[in-house]
Amino acid sequence: MKIKAILAILLCKALRLVSRILRRGGTAMPGRWALKICPELLGYLAKDVRSVAITGTNGKTSSARMIEEAYKQAGRDCLANRSGANLLSGITTEFAMNCTLSGKMKKHYAVIECDEAASGAVFRQLKPEVIIVTNVFRDQLDRYGEVTHTVENIRKGILGAPDAVVCLNADCSLTASLAEGIPNRVVWYGIEPGAVPEQESSALSDAAFCIKCKTRYEYDYVTYGHLGGFRCPNCGYSRHQTDCAVESLIESDLLGSTAVIRGIDGAERRVRVNLPAVYNLYNAAGVYAACAEAGIPAEKVVTALSIFKCGFGRYEHFDLGKAGTTMMLVKNPAGCSRVLEFLEGTEGPFSIAVCLNDRDADGTDISWIWDADFERLENMKDRIVSAAVGGIRARDMAMRLKYAGADPERTQVIQDYEKLTDWCAAQECPVYILPTYTAMLDLRHVVVKRCGGAEFWEG
Repeated sequence: MKIKAILAILLCKALRLVSRILRRGGTAMPGRWALKICPELLGYLAKDVRSVAITGTNGKTSSARMIEEAYKQAGRDCLANRSGANLLSGITTEFAMNCTLSGKMKKHYAVIECDEAASGAVFRQLKPEVIIVTNVFRDQLDRYGEVTHTVENIRKGILGAPDAVVCLNADCSLTASLAEGIPNRVVWYGIEPGAVPEQESSALSDAAFCIKCKTRYEYDYVTYGHLGGFRCPNCGYSRHQTDCAVESLIESDLLGSTAVIRGIDGAERRVRVNLPAVYNLYNAAGVYAACAEAGIPAEKVVTALSIFKCGFGRYEHFDLGKAGTTMMLVKNPAGCSRVLEFLEGTEGPFSIAVCLNDRDADGTDISWIWDADFERLENMKDRIVSAAVGGIRARDMAMRLKYAGADPERTQVIQDYEKLTDWCAAQECPVYILPTYTAMLDLRHVVVKRCGGAEFWEG
C-alpha cells in the first residue's frame, strides 16, 4: 500500500506541476490518475487529518469558505478544496498536494466540500469528524435523478462515516429525513418561526409531499422553496426542534445580513453574515453548529462570518463598468429564484446578463430554467436598462426570458465572452451576471484577465 501511495503521490504532484505550467488548473485530473495507481489514496492520506465535510445541493462552497475562515481565526491551518473540485479525484488531488513525498500530511485540519453523488466514495475514506448537509433541491436531473435519489446518495455517504457528528437542516424535509437509519449523533440547525419574512408556499416545490407517506405537507411558515415549518397531517413527520438557529433578522442589505443566532450552548449572539439573502443565513447557522462541534470558539466563528471571502462566482464583485459588475452563480430552480428575489430587492437601475451552458458540470438537461422564477423580472422591467444572454444555450435562455415577459428586441444574444465583457464594461449602471457553472468559469477567466484577480484554481 505504501509503495503504491508514494507512486500515486509522485504522479499527482508531477501532473499538477505540468498543468499549472500550461495554465490548465489541474484540480481534478492529477487525482484521477493517482487513483488508478492507488484507489484508497485519500484514506491513506486523511487518516490523521481532522476534517469537516459539507455536502448538499446549494451552499457548499459558501459554507466551506465560512468554516475555513473560522479555522483561520482559531489558529488552525487547514487545507481546503477551494477550486470547487468536489469529487473523489479533486479531493484526492488536494490532499496529495498538501503532503510530503512519503505521504506525511503538512496540515492536520481540512475543510472539504463534497458533491452529493460522490459522498459515498469520499466519506468512507475521508472519515470526517463533522458533516454538514445544507439542503436538497432538484438539481441536474440527468445526473442526480429525483431528489429522493440525492437523499439516498448522501445517506450512503454518512453511513461510511458512522463516527461523524451530522449537522442537518431541520427546515428541509428531505435533509431532515436523513436522521433515520444512521448511527451518527445529529445536531439540528435552521431558522426559527418569524425570524425572517415568510414566503408563500410554491406550487413548484421540490418536496410537496411527505417523504414517508406521500401526503401533502402543511406549513406553519415557509422561508423559501420547500424549507420551513413543514408537517405531515397523516403520519406526523415534521420539522425537528433546533439545537442552533437564526432567532431573528435585524437587518439585511446588498452586502449581507445581521442576525441573532442561538448556538448549541444556548447563548444568543449578534452575527453579521458577509453575504446577502436568506439562504446564506441557513449556511451561517449550519457553520455555527459545525464549528461548535469541531471545537472552534463561538467568538471566532462570529468574526469569521463577518469577514470571510465568498467563493468565486458567488456574489463576486469586479471593477468592470462604471458601477461595477457582480457575478452570481445559478444552477437550479431554487438557487436561481433566490438570486432573482435578491435582484428584486435591490434599488435603482441595473443591467442583467444570463449565461446558460449544458456541459456535464452544468447538467445537460436545461429544462430547469422553466421552473426558475424568471417572471420576477417583470416586476423589475422599469429598472432593467439592458439585458443580454450568453453561453452555449443562449438562444434557449432568450426564449425563456421572452416567455417571462422580457422584450426580445431589448435582449441581446452575446455568446462570445470577450464581447460580453465589453458589454458589461460599457454599462453605466450596476451589472449582474447570472451564469451556470462552466459559463461562470469561462466568463470569469475573461473578466479576470481584464480586471485582475485570482484564477479559480488559485482560490
